[in-house]
Parts: sequence; C-alpha cells; structure tokens
Amino acid sequence: MNRYFFRSTLSQFATTDQAAILGQMAIANTFDLTPQQRDAWVDQIQLLKAGLAGHDGDIYLEYSIPRMGRRVDAIVLIGPAIFVVEFKVGEMTFQAQGLEQVMDYALDLSNFHEGSHDKFVFPILVATEAPDTQISKEALLAKGRLFKPMKANKLGISKAIELALEAVHGPALDGLKWEQSRYKPTPTIIEATLALYRGHSVADITKNDAGDNLTKTSASVSEIIRATRSKGDKAVCFVTGVPGAGKTLVGLDIATRHINAKDELYSVYLSGNGPLVAVLQEALARDKVQRTKEMGEKIRKGEAQSEVKAFVQNIHHFRDEGLHDSINPPVEHVAIFDEAQRAWTRDMTVDFMKRKKNQPNFQMSEPEFLISCMNRHQDWAVIVCLVGGGQEINTGEAGIGEWIESVNRSFPDWKIYVSDKLLEAEFGAEKTEKSLAQHSAVIRMPELHLKTSIRSFRSDKVSSFVKFLLDVEGEHARNIVSEISSHYPLVLTRDIQTAKAWLKEKAHGSERYGIIASSKGARLRPLALDVNAKVSPVHWFLNGRDDVRSSFFMEDVATEFDVQALELDWACVAWDADYRYAGNGWDTYEFRAVPNRQAMRWNKIRKDERKSYLKNAYRVLLTRARQGMVVLVPEGSESDVTRKPEYYDTTYEYLAGLGMKII
Repeated sequence: MNRYFFRSTLSQFATTDQAAILGQMAIANTFDLTPQQRDAWVDQIQLLKAGLAGHDGDIYLEYSIPRMGRRVDAIVLIGPAIFVVEFKVGEMTFQAQGLEQVMDYALDLSNFHEGSHDKFVFPILVATEAPDTQISKEALLAKGRLFKPMKANKLGISKAIELALEAVHGPALDGLKWEQSRYKPTPTIIEATLALYRGHSVADITKNDAGDNLTKTSASVSEIIRATRSKGDKAVCFVTGVPGAGKTLVGLDIATRHINAKDELYSVYLSGNGPLVAVLQEALARDKVQRTKEMGEKIRKGEAQSEVKAFVQNIHHFRDEGLHDSINPPVEHVAIFDEAQRAWTRDMTVDFMKRKKNQPNFQMSEPEFLISCMNRHQDWAVIVCLVGGGQEINTGEAGIGEWIESVNRSFPDWKIYVSDKLLEAEFGAEKTEKSLAQHSAVIRMPELHLKTSIRSFRSDKVSSFVKFLLDVEGEHARNIVSEISSHYPLVLTRDIQTAKAWLKEKAHGSERYGIIASSKGARLRPLALDVNAKVSPVHWFLNGRDDVRSSFFMEDVATEFDVQALELDWACVAWDADYRYAGNGWDTYEFRAVPNRQAMRWNKIRKDERKSYLKNAYRVLLTRARQGMVVLVPEGSESDVTRKPEYYDTTYEYLAGLGMKII
C-alpha cells in the first residue's frame, strides 16, 4: 500500500494534466472528497507546478505520516534536499500552529524514515496570501541537517527552494530508493492510542526492531484469546516488560481490534492509572471533534467523550459496576488490565470497601474480585494483565504475586500464561515462582515479555542505564552513558534556569518537555517546584505553549503519579533530598512534622516496602524522556537546615561520576 496519493518525477509532474493528478488523488483518498479539499488540491497543484519549474527530482502528494495520523501536502526531493511542504490556502499570516505542524512532519521524517536519516530536510509553510515582507530570506539550521521552517507565500515557493539549495551540497537523492526505504516510527502513547483508534495496527505504527517484538507479543495474546474461546476455557495472561517497552500498546492493540460490542471477542482496556485514563480519553475526544470538523460535520465534545470512554475505562468504574450487579458477568469476555501490579492488596481493598462502598463483609483483594467478575461468564473469559517490573509506587499495591495467588486460592480451573522473565527480581521472582509452582496449568511463552524499551527511539538502553544507576552498579551505568550520550543526551546541572534553557534549546516543533520530581521532593519549593500543588495531567500533557498549565511553561511540576505510563520528549528530573546516595546504596527520607515540636524535618524511611516505593518512583521519573534528559540536583543552602548541601552533594557527585555531562 502506497504512503502517498500521487507520485512522479518533477518533469512528469510539470507536463501531467491537472485533472489526471486530481483523479489519481481522488481514487487513493478513502474519505469523502469535499469541495473544499478538492479546491485546495487544485490550488496546491498549480502553485507547485509554478514553484518547482526547472528543477529535477521527485514529488509525493498527500504523503502519510501514520504515527501522527496525518498527511503532508507535498514532499519534494531535489538534489541532496528533502522539502516538506504544507499549504495554508487563503491564509494571510504564518500561524505558530502551522509552523509547528510542518516542523513536526519534518522531525518525523528525520527521526523515523531511514531514507531521510542524516539528509538535509527543509520544512516549508506556504501561507498563500501572506505579504512578501513575512517570507524567509535565508535557510537556518535547527539541528543536525534539519532546518527551521521556511515561510513562503504563493509566489515565494521557488525562492524558498533556491535559498535552501544554496545552503547545501551533495549527491542527488535517489527517489525510488528513498521511497522504498523503511519507515520505523516510535510513537508516544498518546499518538499510538489515536492511531490505533483510527484503525491502524501496532505493525503500522511501530515498524522498528522493537516493534517486531510488539507484533509477536500482540499476536500471541490474540492466539491465547482465540484458543481460550474455542476450548471454552478461562485464562489469565501476563504480559511483562521493561519500562517503556510497549505493554500499554499491546493492550490497546487488542482492545481496538475488538471495539465493537457485537463482536464475540469484544474487549475492554482498563487501567487504575487515573492520569493515564484521563489524558487518553481527552486526547481521543479532542481528536474525534477535530476530525469530524475536518469532514464538514459536527459532534459535541460530550458526545465524543461518551464514545471514547467505552474504549478506555478506569478500572475502578469496572470494579464498581461489578459491585452494583453482583450476579451478571460484564459484557466483555476479554478484560485488559494495564499496570496490573498496581491493583490493591486484600487489606487495602477491604478497608476501602468498608469506608467508601459500605461493604463491611467484603473480604477479597482487588485482583481476586476482578477475576471473580470475569468468572461469572459461563462459557469463557480471558484477563490480560500488563505488568511492569519495579513499577509499584504506592502503598497497598499488590504486585503480580497477588494475581497468581488469587487464581490459586479461588479459581484453580483458570489457566495461567506467563513469560519466562517473571523470574527476574523486579517481578518478585522468588515469591512469584513459588506461587506458580502451586498451579497445575501454567503455560510459559517467551513472546509474552517485551525486552526492549521503545520509549526512547534514540536508544533502547535507557531503562538498563536507570536500572544500573539505581542498583548502584556504577561501572555498568558508566559504560551505557558513554555508549548512548551522543544520541541520547544525559546531562547534569545544579541550576534550574540552566535546566530550563537546555530543554527549550533541545525541543523543536511540538516536542514536549517539562519538569518532573518525586512526590516526596518537598524541599524543591525554594526552586518554585511544589510537588504538593496538584497538576491537571490533561492540561499538562495535552495543552500547548500558550497555556500556563501545560508542561511547556515549566511552572507546574508533575510527580511519578502524574506521569507513569506517559512520556515527554525531553525531561528535567529534579532530584531532592528524599533519595540520597550513600556510598553503596541509597538513604531514603520523608519530609514531615516532628512529633511534639512545631517544626518539620527529613525523617528516615526504614520499612523495606516504602524504600522500594521510593526507588520505583525514581525509576519511573528517570525513564520518562524519549530523546534526552537533564537531571537537576540543587546545591542546597547552608542557611536552610532542611536543605543542607551535604544532603545533595553525594548524589550529584555519584551522577557526575557516571559520566553525565555537566552543564
């Protein structure tokens, strides 16, 4: 399937009849062709014919960017340069949104299209009616061989091309070779959710080496579902993986394949991660409204939200429905529980049910109750648990072990599908394996583990670096830093303004950046970073540069609870005195009131469980950035007993010793 609606050499394009070009584009277009779209294509073809006259090369119209769910108006190859051209027909000014859009297209090609790696890429925004005074007078580099967006009006396309070609030299690109080169996208979870909901598959949006692993895992889960249904069995399937490996993507892929309630394999994606659910639901609703508008129709946002909430649900709503109707099974035969390790222990669930749900006789853990709801099906049922190792970050989170023990205790006829990686420490190896040994029907499948992080498309070794850093395996961490720092910047600073400036310098287009910190980082307040000030994850992750609530403003700091399972392109991790390097390990602290005194101080955390939560919090924070991160370790203050320099210096020296570049 072609990525474009039309392609030809520039010499052929110049002589091909406009009606023939329109005809090819209309045939390739799978949506209704509106008069507005047809008229825009007519204008674009005429302007491109005039602006590209006399040049040799290749042209592609309506080129697909599946990661973004969009099409570029035109991509033109001339000499050693790739031109990404976006039209705003009738516009009299160059809007920031348009400049960001065309830059995003150029970034996507530069980052993910093999034929565009290390090539000269020029984004051009054409506002057809803009005055001559606003068009670009030179071509300016943004980074590497990617240039900043150039601005042209309807008469300035030819001049923009000339300015660009004057700035570069090299052999001409081979159009056929460029066209046939692989596109290997690595979408954010928000981009992936939108693309899957629009009908793309995991294979479409993750065509990279790690994506092959994703495709195999997704296919294995689908086969488990089909086999369970055909045999009339019931099964729980555990999909495990390193941070950022794509577990959520696998779950969403399964859910979108069977999104129709009339489908016998109807599935529901559930998560107890409130911020993730809220962000995905809002992103889907906004996208639905925008796409409906582009088709010349209207839909109320409330109506769009109602539709998408059937696709991405909060696990607690699913649980409450099971409480309300204690007899009938859910409508879904397949329930996909994301971050299943965060489901509550029995004590936590019993306490909650008594206090909040008026259920004084409730005696189950959350995993046991959720399995019991699916067990009401008389024919078959599948539960898919997506589990991250070392991701438990809050009191009362049961981990993977409680799911297995619940099956052993109450549902012995259920089959258990697991990978062979549950034996690793992050998954509570010894306890987990002991529980599995007690069950008679355990099927081990290596495909159920995602071993490679896809969050950072610049390096798949970031999660390993973070593991070694937190496990105080300095030599291993140093080796990875030296290997990845040229393409995944890891920098260290003690000044917040330096950190902010670094983020702004690195980010281009709509690449998102922001400041994140541990929820225990109470003494970051002198830096105007208040972890106790509640942020709205929806505004923080989805809103633009003109909204003070967005991550771009760097006024609101997000914690591990806000960002788990989500990501940034560039992140500043602000490191407080709650987690201090202590030679061969870490000392853990909490800032709270001193008993019988009107004062607050750092108090040492001594319980192993709470120490583990804090370690996992930093694991989450340090694995959020897709393209690079700056770690901010404050200098502290001699005049502030809660921020003594020695609280921070050992951590800073440890990180600097790993080879992180100091800025």
